Amino acid sequence: MTSDIDLAWRVEEACLNAWPSPRQLLVHGYLLRAAGGGSKRQNSVNPLRGSGAPEKAIAAGQAFYAALGRRAIFRVPDIAPQMKPLLAAGDYTVVDETCTLFRDLADLSGSPDPVVRLTPAPGAEWLAVRDAVNRADAAAAQAFRDTVDTLILPRAFSAAPAEDRIGAFAFGVLDDDVLVIESVATVERLRGRGLGRQAVSALLHWAKSQGARAACLQVVAANRPARALYRGLGFERELYRYHYRVGPDPQE
Repeated sequence: MTSDIDLAWRVEEACLNAWPSPRQLLVHGYLLRAAGGGSKRQNSVNPLRGSGAPEKAIAAGQAFYAALGRRAIFRVPDIAPQMKPLLAAGDYTVVDETCTLFRDLADLSGSPDPVVRLTPAPGAEWLAVRDAVNRADAAAAQAFRDTVDTLILPRAFSAAPAEDRIGAFAFGVLDDDVLVIESVATVERLRGRGLGRQAVSALLHWAKSQGARAACLQVVAANRPARALYRGLGFERELYRYHYRVGPDPQE
């Protein structure tokens, strides 16, 4: 029988695999990641299962990001909080408390909307819509494309149409029997039509057809509309939370 902490770490590792960084280092049991763009997950120090020695990890992270000319960012999950007291004593801002949500797929019912398109890679329109919704500059847009190119696990990109164009999108990565949902968004003027639900539902059914037993995702705790969407899709179990400690900008 899997314990809660084992399940949490299984999901944590799947989420790291589903959102990889093109550049990373393992130091003292911590994963130091650098991808460019604005994603904190891809540009932060992340504790791994069984990691200790937080003071060494913090020093390594500070040196790593200083060498890149970037602010140091540390991701602090509830399941590995050992960096928290040391960072609390430093010049770090606490931001973006995030929930990790989970659902079993055994009770997934119904069928996906047949108008939703699933592809193994994002097409030009999918990427363009994502760039627009996220207001991505050139660096952020390229960082996302680099992330997609870095993926080595099975994945599917979902597009729910509206008014002859993509109205909502998401993608999912299958890590063994766990689906990780990423990058869910709806074009602003098309919100409230259930398009995001359609895009995610299609991924859940795809994953189950591939042998997945569960699905997970991570969402900012303060994002109430998104959390309501996911609750309606069966993501009622919260496994753990994490937040970031962000250091000062070295350019200031």
